[in-house]
Amino acid sequence: MKDIKIKKHYAPSDRVFDIISFLFLALVVVICVYPFWNIFIISINDATDAIRGGIYFLPRKLSLASYKDILTRPTFLHSILVTVLRTLTGTPLAVLATTALAYVLSRQELLWKKPVTILFVFTMYFGGGLVPYYMVLKNLNMLDNFIVFIFPNLISVYNMILVKNYIEGMPQELFESSKIDGANDLIIFTRIILPLSKPIIMTIALFVAIMHWNSWFDAYLYTNSQSLKVMQSVLVEILNQYQTSAANQTASRVGQSVTPDSIRMAATMVATIPIIMVYPFIQKYFVKGIMLGAVKS
Repeated sequence: MKDIKIKKHYAPSDRVFDIISFLFLALVVVICVYPFWNIFIISINDATDAIRGGIYFLPRKLSLASYKDILTRPTFLHSILVTVLRTLTGTPLAVLATTALAYVLSRQELLWKKPVTILFVFTMYFGGGLVPYYMVLKNLNMLDNFIVFIFPNLISVYNMILVKNYIEGMPQELFESSKIDGANDLIIFTRIILPLSKPIIMTIALFVAIMHWNSWFDAYLYTNSQSLKVMQSVLVEILNQYQTSAANQTASRVGQSVTPDSIRMAATMVATIPIIMVYPFIQKYFVKGIMLGAVKS
């Protein structure tokens, strides 16, 4: 028998709807992408030429002076290492601690489960303030120490709730059969929970990594040593420097045409591009993890 090809028929209204949907989504993409593209082309355009304006799609006079001024600073290069080390250390530890806590709070047999969960949720809305928090870190000898970037950020209650709801959505028979076979909670957590929770784990890993990568306020408040300055805090110092009268002296010293606006655009690109490059690798887990972790059945 010859294969019968069925030609799908589109009504005129369906074609109009598809065209309108395509145009709308294309407009959304342009609105989201163009501001980032405009920042990029201004950052690679000559600073004095950019002051005249009129740069929309392509640079008018190519110049990498702003990037050179930022990337050639010894403090900035060292701050990149600190930021990378902080992200690579803090992210897996935070994901492990958050997932372990979520598993414990998801167990129905946990004593005082509801009051303990309420205590954690309470911390999302109420805090002691900056001064008591500073005093706690001081008494724990965390000030001016690398661990001040790691341990205070181990647990995120919001991420914990996402993981907890995700685990509670798993079949309870899975845990019961595992315990009948002699598995304890540690084995269940490592061999069942972690492999099956990959979407939500990758999702909160992205959240934590972005937090560590973009964080600068804690380094600004809790560290004095230049060896502990993260990339974002160094960028803030550079931006503040170019907002003062010393900016012109610095620009003339490096022999390049640099303005506060060009430095700001270049700093935005330097801080944003590395973390954006991570997103495509975990995009397939992101939507699934959020949807399954945010809804409790």
